[in-house]
Amino acid sequence: MATVTATVGHSGVAALLKNLGRHRAVGKLLLLAVAAAVIVPVLDSHWASGTWPGALTVDLSAPLGRASEWIIDNRDSHPLFLYFFGYVSNAVVLSVRAVYVVLLAAGWAGVTALAALVAWRTAGVRLALGTAAAFLACGLLGMWVPTMQTLALMVVAVLASVLLGTLLGLAAGLSDRTYRALRPVLDTMQVLPAFAYLLPVVLVFGIGVPAAVLATVVYAAPPMARLTALGLRDADAGVMEAVTSLGATARQRLLTARLPLARKELLLGLNQTIMMALSMAVIASVIGAGGLGDRVYQALASVDVGAALAAGIPIVLLAVVLDRVTGAAGERLGSDSGATAPRRWVYAAAAALVVALAGRLTGRLDWPVSWTLHIAEPVNRVVDWMTNHLYSGVPYIGGTADWAGHFTTWVLDPLRDGLQWLPWWSVLLIVAALAWLIGTWRTALTAVLAMAAIGVLGVWKPSLDTLSQVLAAVAVTLVLGFATGIAAARSERVERLLRPVLDVFQTMPQFVYLIPVVALFGVGRAPAVAAAVVYALPAVVRITTQGLRAVDPAALEAARSLGATGAQQLRQVQLPLARRSLLLAVNQGVVLVLAVVIIGGLVGGGALGYDVVFGLAQGDLATGLVAGAAIVCLGLMLDRVTQPTARTTKKGA
Repeated sequence: MATVTATVGHSGVAALLKNLGRHRAVGKLLLLAVAAAVIVPVLDSHWASGTWPGALTVDLSAPLGRASEWIIDNRDSHPLFLYFFGYVSNAVVLSVRAVYVVLLAAGWAGVTALAALVAWRTAGVRLALGTAAAFLACGLLGMWVPTMQTLALMVVAVLASVLLGTLLGLAAGLSDRTYRALRPVLDTMQVLPAFAYLLPVVLVFGIGVPAAVLATVVYAAPPMARLTALGLRDADAGVMEAVTSLGATARQRLLTARLPLARKELLLGLNQTIMMALSMAVIASVIGAGGLGDRVYQALASVDVGAALAAGIPIVLLAVVLDRVTGAAGERLGSDSGATAPRRWVYAAAAALVVALAGRLTGRLDWPVSWTLHIAEPVNRVVDWMTNHLYSGVPYIGGTADWAGHFTTWVLDPLRDGLQWLPWWSVLLIVAALAWLIGTWRTALTAVLAMAAIGVLGVWKPSLDTLSQVLAAVAVTLVLGFATGIAAARSERVERLLRPVLDVFQTMPQFVYLIPVVALFGVGRAPAVAAAVVYALPAVVRITTQGLRAVDPAALEAARSLGATGAQQLRQVQLPLARRSLLLAVNQGVVLVLAVVIIGGLVGGGALGYDVVFGLAQGDLATGLVAGAAIVCLGLMLDRVTQPTARTTKKGA
């Protein structure tokens, strides 16, 4: 009887809270209606135009120009550069060079053997064979030396990203105040387009490896921080209460409860960090990173898709290998007995050393030229066929050019024209209303200030053009991503089939699939949206799948025992309980779409993306940074509008 009474009591409390939430929403809507009735006529009488007033803009070109000149003049003499940035640059160069020298000294046979043996010790024979095949494929494609260059750079960048991301995630996961403070910083790090901060990084560190590594760290660390914080904050309350009741200290609770419970999120963060670091390989090549990215960039500069693909495939293979090995290492952590594990690792290291010495003694450190396969020509023939047969003239369904034209005419143009037609103040009011409805007044204020900053920077119209493309791309990404993620979460077979496909899409450099996209869809905003969808989709699918699979099995069992169908379990149990992960998927979708806005500027996307690329190409710090800052403001606004802010219901809860 007591149990039934408690259950009824909890149900009543839940229903009461739900009704209170509804009453708050209704109250907010009424307040918004009254405010609109009063404010809109007043604002319309003063500013009926959709253009941002020129009196409210600030010209940053002069101060940014002076900052650029100061950096150039003092880079070789100022103590800040000599005793701080200089040491950072030297440390990065020495680290990358040390890893590269070790890889070259081991030779292709030694590196392959070492990678295969590590995979064998962490995940078994099947992954060991796959790892060996991946490294051999890099050599067969004639990309062994560039692969080693990229691997050395990525090892240093990923280690630095994981370290930085984990520290930030720990701070954000253990402190609400730190979480609120770090959230806009992480948004800025991840949303600021790479091209926008390549110019200041190059100004400080010059062309070369240090700038490439640091740019990669800025881009790849936020996912690790976000997912670490998510895992720590979502730790099971019952487990934490039990550990606290046993008298554990804060440090013991972290090491024995929070981190083990967050292991899945930590592994997913490591996965996302590796994928995003490798996706930066081509962009980093623009500032002297070398390796596979430079080969891709040079091939695409001459419109040689085959050569670009030959260099892009090893990037994908590296990502898949690192993903599988690190994931398996975390899953099997602590599974070996203390007596046998060190001995097996010694045997594996000794075997790899024997293979490396054998290669050195036989003079076969370099990959044999006669073992190289040339795939550029057949790939280019396939691309030509696709362009000739799919671009236009396909019976009944039309060609891909027609699809792009219809998407531009029916979706992108009306969305852009509608946003630019609205008076600027009405856009701010809409942003404030949306942010306040799902959050607090602080959320609304942040969103409005971010949107207003765009107007103050003097890039209001191009920002709305970019916003229309982002909204369209995010909508398509979320529809496809949620549907695919749900299918993968409900079927192990679907997840296994999707995993290599997602790896390829997420790690293949944007520049590689940019030319096929242009070949199929032409030049314009539609191919820019298509590139953004392809890039953002894997992260949305992965996070959705992870969130749905993490739902408490007891809740699903209870639903099944009450006769709920599969669709009802999904709609009434899994989706509500996976709400945090789904919101994180939305956030990552927005962030990754914005990251490809710049790439879209290269294929006719125009707007802010074009301004950032132009600023980097011309060395115009003002144009590039202002457009990049506007993209950050768009990302911050969209984050606040799509990420509800929870209220504190009870102290200590």
